[in-house]
This record gives sequence, C-alpha cells and structure tokens, in this order.
Amino acid sequence: MTSLPEDRPSPISEDDRDTAVQRLQEAYAEEHISHEELDERLHQVLTAKTRSELVSPLASLPEENAGTTSTIAAAGGRIRRRGAWRVPRMLKVESAFGRVYLDLSQAVFEHPVVDIELQLGTGRAKITVPRDAIVDVEGLHTGWKDLLYTPRRRSSPGGPRIRISGTMGFGRLKIRHARR
Repeated sequence: MTSLPEDRPSPISEDDRDTAVQRLQEAYAEEHISHEELDERLHQVLTAKTRSELVSPLASLPEENAGTTSTIAAAGGRIRRRGAWRVPRMLKVESAFGRVYLDLSQAVFEHPVVDIELQLGTGRAKITVPRDAIVDVEGLHTGWKDLLYTPRRRSSPGGPRIRISGTMGFGRLKIRHARR
C-alpha cells in the first residue's frame, strides 16, 4: 500500500509577513495588545517560515477593518476612477460587458500592498499605476486576449505593491506606469 505524500506547509511570502506586521502594529495602536505582547508577536511573525506559523500571533486580534475592501460593479457601460481617490486595501472590480479604466497615478495609497481583483467578461480594461509601483499579475487568468504589461526596469523603493488577480474572459487588460 502506498502512502500519500503529506501536504507541505506553504512558505510565507514577504507580503504575508508585511501584512501580519501591519495588523500587529494597528492592534497595538488601537490598544488591543500591550507593548510586551507586540514584541512577542512581532518576534513570532518575523521568524515564521510557513503561513501556519502566523496563525498563533494573529489569533486574538480583531478582524481587519471592513472598510478596507470596496467593490465597483457594472453590468455594462464604463467603470472609471481617476484623480485623487483613496485606494482601499482590497478593490474588487466586476464588469460583464463594459470598459474599465482605473487611474492610480494620483490616487492616495494608505496601504503598502493593494490587491485588485478583476472579474471581467468582455470589454477592455486599462490600469495606470504610479511610476514607482511594483505590479504583480501572477494571480490573473485571461481568456482569449493577452495581458499587455511591461514591468519597469528600475523601481524606486517606497512605492506601493499592487497585486492584480481575478479572471478576464474575452477582453484585454493594459497596465502602464504613469510617466510622472
């Protein structure tokens, strides 16, 4: 009888670690944990090697702020955001038939990592990111059309990390960095 291989613990990413540290800092600032607890939990987070090791230090913390997730949806027509607008920690964009245009070049980022989840049917989407942003599109699945994105060769530190995930049916996504 052959035995099935055990599930390997999933390794922790730097984004996961940064998010855990930020949650601990917010909990301390809101007086949910003491200074001693913060030190102890930060040590656990910073030495963790797998995601499962993050469960214990984050266990009794309050849930993340519900106001950090927003959804923009339209069955048809256009979805457009531009100018100085606050980007939530998690942005869900849903469009069945329309066009989507997100201009993040002048947006206010309150979080070092922003997740944008696209659920698009047909139509085009264009996202303009800040010049110093780091963009990750590994979680995006496209149907018939390709993703048009060329990462910047040099990125200055301090810019937001934008993770784009989700599903696109028959449309095309174009991502570009702002020129200034």
